[in-house]
Amino acid sequence: MSPTILEQEIREQPFVIQRLLDQERQNVARLTTELRGKFDYVLIAARGTSDNAARYAQYVLGAHNQCQVALATPSLYTSYRQPPSLKGALVVGISQSGRSPDIVAVIEEGRRQGRPTLVITNVPDSPLAQAADYVINLQAGSEKAVAATKTYTASLAALALTSCCLANDDAALAELQRIPALMQQTLDGLWPLLPRVERYRYMDRCAVLGRGFNYATAFEISLKIKELTRTVAEPYSSADFLHGPVAMVQEGFPVMVVAPAGHVLDDMRSLTERLIQLGAERILISDQAEVLSQAHLALPLPGGLPEWLSPVVAVLPGQLFGLALAQARGLSPDKPEGLSKVTETW
Repeated sequence: MSPTILEQEIREQPFVIQRLLDQERQNVARLTTELRGKFDYVLIAARGTSDNAARYAQYVLGAHNQCQVALATPSLYTSYRQPPSLKGALVVGISQSGRSPDIVAVIEEGRRQGRPTLVITNVPDSPLAQAADYVINLQAGSEKAVAATKTYTASLAALALTSCCLANDDAALAELQRIPALMQQTLDGLWPLLPRVERYRYMDRCAVLGRGFNYATAFEISLKIKELTRTVAEPYSSADFLHGPVAMVQEGFPVMVVAPAGHVLDDMRSLTERLIQLGAERILISDQAEVLSQAHLALPLPGGLPEWLSPVVAVLPGQLFGLALAQARGLSPDKPEGLSKVTETW
């Protein structure tokens, strides 16, 4: 059987990230040099998958560049026509297609107020790109599957590259250069495990948990599961989950936990112990053997993964889980019912 388009695009991701780093590094170095010192905080406008990339930006730019990052409310710029003051902001738009009018409206308002504007997109001649001062091209090539995969990881890598260049951090850049190889290693290790996803063929709901840098990963994996498999998949930080939603966990309730090494690993370990006590069905994504040993389905990550870059790699098991579950249910991974590749909202 020939591979689906989605499978092909998942497999492309290490090459896409390498191409982005090779072809956009000089551009990002130039634009960050021009932007440095010209803003006090970052405001990001995005929707869907790109909004999950914006969540990652809150952590990477906050931790490595001491930048406060806020998420825009596009309806204020379109439906209400009452945009807030953007004084001090670097206004950023993230959109794979660059065609959603509400995201364009935020960038246009940023320019109207005299603020610097930056766009991250896979279509450098899109309306969004044309509205901005600076553009980072994701270099992902045409993405034909409805569910975004390579443009998501490319968006994360573009944000990580921006962070490195803003900080003039050669050591961080060297870590980023290792990511394509770690992505390939992850994919190679996961493909043989996919038949085990058949276990979840009749799953109709689940929770996906992450924290810190991988808060974004929980949201993106849950979105892929929803899009591809029609499963009610709810994302939470581990902290938010314990503030109420944990009450829905009963014997056999499926919970996916993203728990690579890093500052929040102890928190994720404690959460996993709680899930064991509650009898949850545990799908665990980690580079830690002791964590994986507690899983009903273990989805391993390679060792040596820097925490701040782990979201670029940790999302891959979730993408493959969604692909395998869709196939187990006889659903089309390339064209989920009710969805279109480009969604334009106002």
